[in-house]
Formats: sequence, C-alpha cells, structure tokens
Amino acid sequence: MATYAYGRVSARDQNLLRQLEAFAEYGVPQKNIYCDKKTGKNFERKNYCRLIKRLHSGDLLVIKSIDRLGRNYSMIIEEWSRITRKIRADILVLDMPLLDTRDKADTLLGKFISDIVLQVLSFVAENERDNIRMRQAEGIAAAKKKGVRFGRPPKIYTKEFLAVAESYAKKQIKLADALCATHMTAGNFFYHLHRASELSVLSAPIK
Repeated sequence: MATYAYGRVSARDQNLLRQLEAFAEYGVPQKNIYCDKKTGKNFERKNYCRLIKRLHSGDLLVIKSIDRLGRNYSMIIEEWSRITRKIRADILVLDMPLLDTRDKADTLLGKFISDIVLQVLSFVAENERDNIRMRQAEGIAAAKKKGVRFGRPPKIYTKEFLAVAESYAKKQIKLADALCATHMTAGNFFYHLHRASELSVLSAPIK
C-alpha cells in the first residue's frame, strides 16, 4: 500500500507551493506527488492520468481541498466514486478531515456521513465558482459602461507599412508590389489595410 498526493492549479502563473508544503508535512514521498497546471473542467490531465494508472486497491490519495480534484459537482462525485469503489483506494482531504475514507469505510453510518459531507462540499465548491464568474461578468459590464475597453489593443502599424498601404489605396502601386514590400500574403495585406483604415491611420480612403 502506497500514499500518493495530487495537486492542481488552473493557470501556469499560479503557485503550487501551499499544496506541496501540505503534502510534505503529511509525509507523502516526493516521487509520489503528481501535479498539473491545468483547468479542472475535465480529467484529461497528463499527470492526473499517470497517477490514476498507478493507484491500486489499498493505496491512499491525499489532496489539499476537494476542488483540486475537479471544479464540477457531478465530476467530483463521479471521480470520488471511481477511486473509492472501482479502484478501491482511499482518499484524504487535508482541509476537511471528515473526508477520510479510511476511518469511515467500516460502518454504514460512517459511509453515510462521508457521502453527505462530500456532496455538500462539492456543491459549495461549484456554487462558489459560479458566484465568482457572475461577479466577474458584473464587473466587466460595469467597466464597459464606464468606457473601459477589453480585448487586444489596436495594432500599431509602422510608417513603412502605412506608406505602402496608402500608395496602394491611391493606386500608385500594384498589389504585387505592395505584397513584395510588406512580405505579406494578399489576405493578410487586405486585412491590415482595412484595419488601418478603421483605426483612421490612413490618409487615403480605401475604395
């Protein structure tokens, strides 16, 4: 029987340090710690899949919090069931000691309590994510009303490109010459030609 740990953060700029420290403090061997920097929308995560392949009956999987397993209520319940009932491994959630299948697998009451706590916490985790998304949407809507612009900043065109674009717009040079000068394909050139016109950085109108 072996002890494994799984840590996850959603983005590459987020830090796994807190989870790794918790695993080390619990005594999980370094070689048995698996981590992903990827969204929890599904279980198609490289290191998580590697971990599941190594997990066997009687092993223990340690996670810092329930939402590290997944971000969706039904996903968490389904994956918990797969690990504990199909693989027959145990799970310990460090932030919620009640979620420790080793202590509660022997009694019907223990299983009932563990299942109830799991479902409540999974629901709370998903509900909190929904609330965060709603607050973000409200914040974006409020910012837009104040004139804040989102998305990519306008492209800054070089003087060289603008000179070629204006010469083409004034029919002073042919398309082949414009493409040769800008090293662009026709589609790319026309896209930026119209983009520059929309940004009002061309003095000559496009016909």
